[in-house]
Amino acid sequence: MSTAVADVLGASGVFFDPLWRIEVALTPLERRLLRTRWVRRLAFVSHAGASSIATTQSYSRLEHSLGLLALVAHFAPEDRAARIAALLHDVGHLPFSHTFEGLAGLDHHQLGAERIRDLAPLLEEHGVDGAEVLAIDRGDRASVLHNANGALRLDHLESFVRSGRSHGRTTEPPPATLDRLRVTGGAVDTDEATAGYIEDLVAAEARSHLSEINVITNAVLRHLAATVLAKATPAGVLHLAQLADDQFWAVLLTDADVRDSAQRLRDDPLHWRAEQLGADETGTGGGLQHTVHRLYLDLPLIHGTPVHRSPPDLPVLPVRYRVGPARETDRE
Repeated sequence: MSTAVADVLGASGVFFDPLWRIEVALTPLERRLLRTRWVRRLAFVSHAGASSIATTQSYSRLEHSLGLLALVAHFAPEDRAARIAALLHDVGHLPFSHTFEGLAGLDHHQLGAERIRDLAPLLEEHGVDGAEVLAIDRGDRASVLHNANGALRLDHLESFVRSGRSHGRTTEPPPATLDRLRVTGGAVDTDEATAGYIEDLVAAEARSHLSEINVITNAVLRHLAATVLAKATPAGVLHLAQLADDQFWAVLLTDADVRDSAQRLRDDPLHWRAEQLGADETGTGGGLQHTVHRLYLDLPLIHGTPVHRSPPDLPVLPVRYRVGPARETDRE
């Protein structure tokens, strides 16, 4: 493979994923989708959400979606509908991805299904059934993207490795890992040593979600978003849900109720500190309340056998935090 630029528009008819080092010969439909509004928008939505403000995890939802397309093209190159489902699986994400999921009733799965339905006429022009793509996205139609036993899926594998690379957690080139993987019934399957390596990436990702910098940025940005969404009409809520990160920043930085805190978050996230609350604490001592309800801990199969265990150092969910202004001595 020789290329001057790894573009995300399919301009040359080929996409080369620089993480997995997979070359994908794009179909005419995939090239067309890369130029649609809903897919292009993902180039301006951070995969890491609010934590992209203060970490090196700065890549976009589009980079992840193209990485997943590359993996599907690697394992199931002839499954046209699964390839499209991979490319479109994140089109419903809100600005900053998961950061304010659930506020004002917003659900990225529901929004994603609506956007795939919007794209259905284009899919059908190219001989792909939009209903089949939705069925794959829900896991109702068998594909390399979903499995029934809760094991690691390609979507999460892509996330763990891409995130691990951005944080410096990976200890081998991703193509070397890929060489030892297969997909069995929609689940990532490998040998014991590789499964252990992936398990380390999974555990590190979970710890990052519980880190103070991740809690601070997500808690504060979620609070700012909640303030803005609470004032919006139903139509206004849907409009805000369609924005990209930079557009949502523009809203926050011009809203009289939140603009000072929004600017502070951009300038100095360590203005705040996060304190984990004990199981018996009520969380009524002021500050913002933030709860981590879920961590992604799915693991690969080992020679076809499911593995069910959690890292021993992780707390029992949910984990609750209080986030408030740091003392001067905390910032020094």
